[in-house]
Amino acid sequence: MFSFGDVRAVGNLPECTNALGADSRDPKMTRLLARIRILPADAESNLDVVIQTLKNKVPKDMELKSHIKEPIAFGLNAIIGDFLLEDAEGEMNRLEDAVRNIEGVGEIEVINISRHSVKIK
Repeated sequence: MFSFGDVRAVGNLPECTNALGADSRDPKMTRLLARIRILPADAESNLDVVIQTLKNKVPKDMELKSHIKEPIAFGLNAIIGDFLLEDAEGEMNRLEDAVRNIEGVGEIEVINISRHSVKIK
């Protein structure tokens, strides 16, 4: 029998789930949302082509969920992209490398990383 506050009791529950209904003991179910600011390589970079390439060239277990163009200065824009990825070791590095290797991408800045269930404003 377990007493109140005994953390071992949680592992023995038949259906241990989180608020989203996913099994909290299954690490593959956790997804992250990474918000990244992508600056163009130069003033002539076509951001529409960069966005299309991002949608097609990120690793297949990741996805560009949404994006906007953010004005920087003097008519230049950056891309703010929300990417879904697994919460596993090395996944963020894979995403950053994939984004940096796209033609037309200059610098990138990771703005925020959170669990996918959390809405970033």
